[in-house]
Amino acid sequence: MGNKPSRIKSADYKVWIIDLETRLRAVQLKAAVSVNSALLEFYWELGADIVEKQKNSTWGSGFLQQLNQDLMAEFPEMKGSSYRNLKYIRQWYQFYFEDSAIGQQAVAQLENPSLSEIIQIPWGHNLAIVSKCQSKTEALYYIEKTIRHGWSRNVLVHQMENKLWMREGDQPTIGLLLCKKSDRLMAEWALSDVNKPIGISEYQLTHELPDEIQSSLPSIEQIEAELMGNE
Repeated sequence: MGNKPSRIKSADYKVWIIDLETRLRAVQLKAAVSVNSALLEFYWELGADIVEKQKNSTWGSGFLQQLNQDLMAEFPEMKGSSYRNLKYIRQWYQFYFEDSAIGQQAVAQLENPSLSEIIQIPWGHNLAIVSKCQSKTEALYYIEKTIRHGWSRNVLVHQMENKLWMREGDQPTIGLLLCKKSDRLMAEWALSDVNKPIGISEYQLTHELPDEIQSSLPSIEQIEAELMGNE
């Protein structure tokens, strides 16, 4: 038996291997995203077809069961052709299609950036979002967060169950207003309201601060005394 080749211990070689591994993972991720997007494009078109056929044809209530049987007979390896999944595909399409510009764009064109985002996340993520979100705006919020942070499905579900969407619409920005008046420095807590055209902000003063926020902040008297003492 021949001698086993000695392992290369060069620092340059190790750096090169790390670079190759990083590039390979990027290619694998890109391929996975590409496959996922192509599949979801097909699902979107299939959902549109199902809705249109059920609306305009006279094929009866057993249409989806028959469709499932025919697809399974021709493509037995196709996991997404179960009867349950066909119902999910229809539900997914209808959720976004109703009164939405998303549904008015051909999938092949992908002109609507929201649809482009929808097909970037896995099918299981999409199903979780559709099942738990009350509006398209909320759904697109969680899609964007999933893409940005790379959430797993479990993390996504956890965030939705803990109402992250509601907590980030409801949490105000808190500021401190200071005003020099004659020989006295005046302070006031304020909430910022940025829900105004062209980004104009208004401020609501401390008498309108929620109790749970006021209890966690120092009093105005404490702030004024501290500032006056430092003058």
